[in-house]
Amino acid sequence: MGNPTMWFEVAGKDQQALKGFYSQLFDWQITDMEAMPYATIDTGNGEGIPGGIGAAPDGDSGHVTFYVRVEDIDSSLAKAESLGGTKVMGPMDIPSGQIALFTDPEGHRIGLMTQTG
Repeated sequence: MGNPTMWFEVAGKDQQALKGFYSQLFDWQITDMEAMPYATIDTGNGEGIPGGIGAAPDGDSGHVTFYVRVEDIDSSLAKAESLGGTKVMGPMDIPSGQIALFTDPEGHRIGLMTQTG
């Protein structure tokens, strides 16, 4: 059985403007997190995968990324690299587990995520 896509995120230079844009465009409820400069998205209809909107790191123009749930981030990053991908970040602890980023052979940014609990 394959690994499920479990999260998406939009990150950009102006997080506040992006929050306003997406909440108005799609009627999403957006809630700021206390633990980090990030906001979660609730589509309000119980369908689709959840997501978030964050600020892009300094020097990064922003990105749209989907995250795939994996059991072991280190081995998944190693496999991505063996197939021609490039590690970008992580693993990094977050309140719900760990995340990491890599690019595929064409430079598309993909996220990996483990979940605790």
